[in-house]
Amino acid sequence: MRIVVSTAVVVALAALPILAQTPAPQAAPPTLTMKQLKPDVWAGLGGAGGNSTVIIGRAGVIVVDAKTNEAGAKDLLAQIAQITPKPVTTVIFTHSDGDHVNGVVAFPAGITAIAHENNKKELEAALASGGRGAPPADRLPTRVVTGAREGTTIDGVKLELYHWAPAHTNGDLIVYLPDSKIAATGDIVVTNRADDNPNIHAEKNGSTAGWLETVRGLIGLNAETYVTGHGDLLTKADLQRKLAATTERRNKIAAMIKEGKTLAEIKAALPDNPAPGAAAAAPRAGQPAPGGGAARAGTPPLTFVDIAYRELGGK
Repeated sequence: MRIVVSTAVVVALAALPILAQTPAPQAAPPTLTMKQLKPDVWAGLGGAGGNSTVIIGRAGVIVVDAKTNEAGAKDLLAQIAQITPKPVTTVIFTHSDGDHVNGVVAFPAGITAIAHENNKKELEAALASGGRGAPPADRLPTRVVTGAREGTTIDGVKLELYHWAPAHTNGDLIVYLPDSKIAATGDIVVTNRADDNPNIHAEKNGSTAGWLETVRGLIGLNAETYVTGHGDLLTKADLQRKLAATTERRNKIAAMIKEGKTLAEIKAALPDNPAPGAAAAAPRAGQPAPGGGAARAGTPPLTFVDIAYRELGGK
């Protein structure tokens, strides 16, 4: 009996180094789902970062938004390679948040990168302050949009690029395909937040008034499908619902300001509604906020009510 027990102990002890060297199982990467919208247009929903739109041109591929990191972008590029042998030649950024631009590091060298001029300024500022939330300097936008509307044709594909006003950020860009009736909204429109609680980045000069103006512009397009920044595809009716809900909430803030209510009183009366299917909870410092962005330690992001209160003259 002693021999049997001793042998079992020796075997168990011998196995310890092997067990200690076995790496802990890693969490599975977020699932990227490719959904075909038209013969030459796909949506890359989910994965690492915001949604992407993939447009196949005559000789190359145009991608709207590049995921959050190299691994996420490589996943997207691998999916594209299964759809078409054509190379990715152009990327268009809807805004400067890292979960939509930083994956460009995995895109081919020499790629044409298009963004609103304020987007490029925001990325340059991020690089100057240490590079947090920005791609390398050699992957910054190579072409900028400066006006409210720019029509262009890339590789045989007609595109309309819009910037009606600062909304989610000061560098938002809507990408519209008039022939396919598809619009990529970036984080101006998402489905992981309540209808009346759009994500506004005050630190990037986003605006609740500009958000309303931009969504009205989106609704005015002859689009049938909207590829959101995060979440599911939407229709014009969905945007109209979100616009109505957000307009009502902002109007209530304006009315309460006229009544002399304080910011604290307004926030108590009009708390943020939870995202669909989720409990209401403020993001922890350093953790992703719904719809992109992150709360920094000690400086929680301003809420919709905070920003609207300031815009509407609250004191």
